[in-house]
Amino acid sequence: MYTNQPDFRSRNARRRRRRRLRIRVCSSLISIALVCILIAFMYLITSKKQSPGMEGSFSNQNVQNAGLTPADADIKITEKDIDLSSLYSPNAILVKLQSGEVISAHGEDDKIYPASLTKIMTAILAIENTPDLDRSTVLPYEIFSGLYAEDASMAGFLPDETATYRDLLYGILLPSGAECCLTFAQDIAGSESAFTDMMNSKAAELGMEHTHFTNTTGLHDTDHYTTVRDLSVLLEYALKNNDFRTAFTSQAHHTQPSELHPDGFTFSSTLFTNLDSSEASRGRILGGKTGYTDEAGLCLASLANINGREYILITAGADGSHTTAQFNILDAIHVYDQLENIQ
Repeated sequence: MYTNQPDFRSRNARRRRRRRLRIRVCSSLISIALVCILIAFMYLITSKKQSPGMEGSFSNQNVQNAGLTPADADIKITEKDIDLSSLYSPNAILVKLQSGEVISAHGEDDKIYPASLTKIMTAILAIENTPDLDRSTVLPYEIFSGLYAEDASMAGFLPDETATYRDLLYGILLPSGAECCLTFAQDIAGSESAFTDMMNSKAAELGMEHTHFTNTTGLHDTDHYTTVRDLSVLLEYALKNNDFRTAFTSQAHHTQPSELHPDGFTFSSTLFTNLDSSEASRGRILGGKTGYTDEAGLCLASLANINGREYILITAGADGSHTTAQFNILDAIHVYDQLENIQ
């Protein structure tokens, strides 16, 4: 009656061992699959974290490094693919100048401090309210002590020096001269405060709804603010003026002789001074205005001609200073590199 019991138990034991073996094999396969999925996921995440101007740029040089020509490479981007979210600058806007179309933007309506980008407004108002830019004026002695105390950027004019208004205009836009701003303000409005009222009125006229100025130079004030969208509206407007455009796109300017500078003197654009020679020689960046304060970070308003089209790019808030890499300019180069490769 019990002669088959050992065989029965043996068969059951073998079945249990086989079942456990199958479970272990399945568990191992599932574990391997999960590891593979995790590795693939980490690779995708890592590949997206590209440095602006480096891996993230669809430049001709990158294509050539891969052993391909730009025509052969399977890289097709359009204006809609231009992404400003990976720039060093947290606030940026790219506009096609002819149509006013916003191509791309990031943080465009955030409140920012404009630093010396303020001087775009100062310059265009100076032009519009000065009948003869070739007439001379005297830089008031009393404006200099405060500017020296604030360590404001200066063009190089001296107290009580005689200069033409045109020289002062270039002094605003190229070396970012605060003494030129205050001279225009006093001559046009009687004081910087009154001129600032004119700046705010102009901002309202242009629809710059999130802008408020408290000075002509961009020296820091918590109540002196704007957005990169508003600044793009301002620059688009200013570039319609020939005197502004000519100064904005100049690399350097030599002043008329004066008693204090008998041979005149030369100042250069802060943008072109910081462009490397290879980029400057390409001629695609036509001009620009830099800006910096500790609170504003590195800022830039630039104009470029890419494939026969003009674009303006406003960036603000990049980390760094005058003594570091100029991340505002690197951002512009990165964006214009992408525009050169649109299909």
